Amino acid sequence: MQRRILLVEDEENLHEAIKMNLELENYLVTSVFNGKEAMKKFNQGRYDLVILDVMLPGVNGFDICQAIRLENKQVPILFLTAKNASHDRINGLKVGGDDYLTKPFNLEELILRSANLIKRSVMATDKSIDQYRI
Repeated sequence: MQRRILLVEDEENLHEAIKMNLELENYLVTSVFNGKEAMKKFNQGRYDLVILDVMLPGVNGFDICQAIRLENKQVPILFLTAKNASHDRINGLKVGGDDYLTKPFNLEELILRSANLIKRSVMATDKSIDQYRI
């Protein structure tokens, strides 16, 4: 089963590089470049992971994360941002992020973190489904 990722990054060259590499890893990537579009796409689909920049046009990533968490507590959210101060990382985790990776970053690390977050989420979902089986 092909896993779905919502990629929210406004830096076009970086966005395209991340998208291409995730697709090479067989992920189905929906990509948007601003906060309003991110919320629209999230509400229209089902995703196994959200990769989220913080500094976005329209709505910032922290606010998007909080909005997602009001509707969905399960989907993993990985912040990918240039905001690398300690208080930013802490805030990202407080608002509901599952991981926080700062730019510049190692692409292989991003791919591995993404795979691990998806794997844990799928395993947790499978366990919760198993408890309802007779």
